[in-house]
Amino acid sequence: MLRSPGFLRNVALTLLSASAIAFTGIAQAEDEPLRVGMSGGYFPFTFVEQDTLKGFEVDVMEAVADEMGTEVAFETANFSGLFGMLESGRIDTIANQITITEERQAKYVFTEPYVYDGAQVVVKKGNDTISGVEDLKGKSVAVNLGSNYEELLRELAYADEIDIRTYESNIEQDTALGRVDAFVMDRVSASQVIKEKPLPLELAGKPFSEIRNALPFRDTKEGRALRDQVDQALAALREDGTLTDISERWFGTDITRP
Repeated sequence: MLRSPGFLRNVALTLLSASAIAFTGIAQAEDEPLRVGMSGGYFPFTFVEQDTLKGFEVDVMEAVADEMGTEVAFETANFSGLFGMLESGRIDTIANQITITEERQAKYVFTEPYVYDGAQVVVKKGNDTISGVEDLKGKSVAVNLGSNYEELLRELAYADEIDIRTYESNIEQDTALGRVDAFVMDRVSASQVIKEKPLPLELAGKPFSEIRNALPFRDTKEGRALRDQVDQALAALREDGTLTDISERWFGTDITRP
């Protein structure tokens, strides 16, 4: 059956329009932001002040996205739920002082470390019964739920003599109030908490474990490719001094190099 010129023209326009929609869809996919999960409750790395998300991790990830020529979209959730969000594809990575561990390396691919730190015991000011990790036997110790500090404590030879308690938040407040004997977090954060928050806390001894923090990605073809792009951005920011500047702005020292 013969078709009129008008009909054929309409078909051509429809096909052209469909091609344009398909092309637009591809462009939008390429322009998707870097989706970053964080707790918003780990001062001074990620925290909320006057309804604004702030912190070292926020500044680093904004610089990474800028170096990559894309936008960054932050998603906040309890720390214990962040890895589930990563695995389900709701976020691309987690920026929340994520320590590289053997268990995590078996499931995810990591960038090169961009923070070097150590695990630190913190006690209520004046508590002279704990002068370091060796004094935690028979004591109650708080750690953030899902963090690697519980694992570090359980690796100690006397772990079965420590009352390890996991918290979603408020480990600093409960230690200051005497509800637990101590808490463990990274030394940089602990030092800033003591400096910035009106809580009677002090460091107990030296760091007892060296930790390296990096960004985890799903161990898939797409995840590894995105990891490589972020790694290149971090390398450029390290080379031009941006990471150092961000660190010194928040901590007065460079924690981005070993």
